Amino acid sequence: MKEIGLRLKLKREENGVSLEEAASDLNMRVSQLENIENGKKDEFKDVFSLKYFIRDYAKYLGLDGEEVLDDFNEYLFEQTSKISLEEIEEAKREKEEREKDLKILSPYTKTTKDKKRFLIIVGVSLVLILIILFGYILIRNQNKSDFVKDEVSFRIGE
Repeated sequence: MKEIGLRLKLKREENGVSLEEAASDLNMRVSQLENIENGKKDEFKDVFSLKYFIRDYAKYLGLDGEEVLDDFNEYLFEQTSKISLEEIEEAKREKEEREKDLKILSPYTKTTKDKKRFLIIVGVSLVLILIILFGYILIRNQNKSDFVKDEVSFRIGE
C-alpha cells in the first residue's frame, strides 16, 4: 500500500499539484489524500470506499486508474491470504463481543424511543394541566360573574 501511495505522491508532485488543490478538485479531504499517499488504509471506514478514492485519485493524476486499482487489489489479496481462518473467526468473535459491550455500556447507542416516549408523556401532561387550569379559571370567573350579578340584582331590587 505504501508503494501505491508513494507512486501517487510522486506523480502529484511531478504534476505540480498541491494536496489542497487535489482535494478540492476531487471533493475529498486533504487528510484522506495524505492517508492514501502514506499508505494508511486503516484510516478509512471500509476498503471499498478506499478503492474508489485510489482509482479516482490515480485518474486525476493522469495514471491508469484501473491499473493502480489492480495493484491495490493484489496488495489486499496478499495481506488477506496470510490470515488463517482461525484468526478470521477469532477476530469476528472479538468484534461481535466489542459491539455487544458497546450496546450495553454506551449511552449513545441506546435507542431514542425512551427519550421520545418521555417527551410525549411530558408534553401530553402539560397540555392536560393547562386545559384543567383553563377550565378551572373559566368556572371560577363564571361563578364570580354570577355572584356579582346576583348581588347587583339584589341591591337593585330585581
